[in-house]
Amino acid sequence: MKVLIAVTHLLGTGHLSRALTLARAFDHEGHKVTLVSGGFPAPQLDTRGVTLVQLPPLRSDGVDFTRLLTAEGSVAQAEDLAQRQSQLCAALQEAQPDVLITELYPFGRRSLRGEFLALLETAHKMPRRPVILSSVRDILAPPSKLEKAEKADAVISQFYDAVLVHSDPAATRLQVSWPVSPMLEAKLRYTGYVAPAAAGPHPERAGTGEILVSAGGGSVGADLYRTALEAARLMPDHRWRLLVGGTDAAARIGEFAQAGSPALLEPARPDFRQMLSHAAASVSMCGYNTALDLLQAATPAVLIPFDAGNETEQSLRADSLAPLDGIEVLATAALTPEALCTVVKAAMQAPQRDSSGFRFDGAARTVEIAAQLEKERG
Repeated sequence: MKVLIAVTHLLGTGHLSRALTLARAFDHEGHKVTLVSGGFPAPQLDTRGVTLVQLPPLRSDGVDFTRLLTAEGSVAQAEDLAQRQSQLCAALQEAQPDVLITELYPFGRRSLRGEFLALLETAHKMPRRPVILSSVRDILAPPSKLEKAEKADAVISQFYDAVLVHSDPAATRLQVSWPVSPMLEAKLRYTGYVAPAAAGPHPERAGTGEILVSAGGGSVGADLYRTALEAARLMPDHRWRLLVGGTDAAARIGEFAQAGSPALLEPARPDFRQMLSHAAASVSMCGYNTALDLLQAATPAVLIPFDAGNETEQSLRADSLAPLDGIEVLATAALTPEALCTVVKAAMQAPQRDSSGFRFDGAARTVEIAAQLEKERG
């Protein structure tokens, strides 16, 4: 079976990371996978077994997701979008997939609707139309107007065979963040959480006893890092390690180093998930992948949800996890060095939490669902 996954991450690398986890699951079962990425390259992510097609990348400024920036930092123009659309459709024609998966669209990425609609229309005109699936995380950014949900419904009804919801329905159903119509309900397929296998312990026990501070793979989290630098002074008995992401990580580390904090500063590490097994606590935002890493490792955690630009997704996710042992939530508006130390200590003193009841096999289940739908099509 041939599979094409289309994804564009505009801020951090979570969307791309999840899409690659799906791609590797398809590859593991012997399927041929093409992944078309429209965000900035993320060389730290594992692309083994996947044919990666890179579109001219776009990103958000972190606040306005309708204002797309090119690699040069300029606002994307019509010709930039047209070039991406042409290359995306060409990749589809080249791959001739049996299954087409669009990550997040049409529930998000509305600023890129032109290229996604062109992709869907091209797919429907192929001699053998692929099974078309939308792939979404556990919690979406709720639509600001009902009209947006209705437009997404119209696209789903016209083009899609099913919607893959990468959540454990016993924990979070799509209705928590999105209006689910009867039509949409009939197309939902819950897969469980999409996560790589638990990382397990670090071979060198890196991170032992440390407070690990991270903000994903993008160039975000400046306030979090600056606050953590000061908090490290207030907790001299614990070593704080700040893992700084983004293509400009070196420059950001240089800037943060000027604070003279005792905290360690280094770029985001590929062994971060293994380090979580030994850490005294984690301080992070609450993106999908980060939340799953914390659940799998059972690390005491402080969640500071990203909420710039009226974003609510991470806050909804953090609130859903807050009742678990060893998880504390701190709003960005309340973020101070003193407040951060207080919640870090509370997380470390809480009982060990048990995450064994959660389903983390969403990638394998996605492959099963896609293969079954493709088989039923005949």
